[in-house]
Amino acid sequence: MRHYAILRLLLAAFFLYIAWPVIPSASSNTELIFWGGWLLFLLLVIGANLATLLQMTSPPVMEQEQYNERRRDNY
Repeated sequence: MRHYAILRLLLAAFFLYIAWPVIPSASSNTELIFWGGWLLFLLLVIGANLATLLQMTSPPVMEQEQYNERRRDNY
């Protein structure tokens, strides 16, 4: 389910597009800490989704494809 990772990357890019004009206008120390933390979190989200997209990690459990195979135990 690679399309979920692509959608999350597009959503992160949209949030960055919305926030980018506001970031340079930060004047107080609190605003700078907030935007620094926000950008750090954004980089973590982008990195995790790129790792999933490039199949460096396995996708979350909810997004893993399940194969309906009947298993028989020979006892």
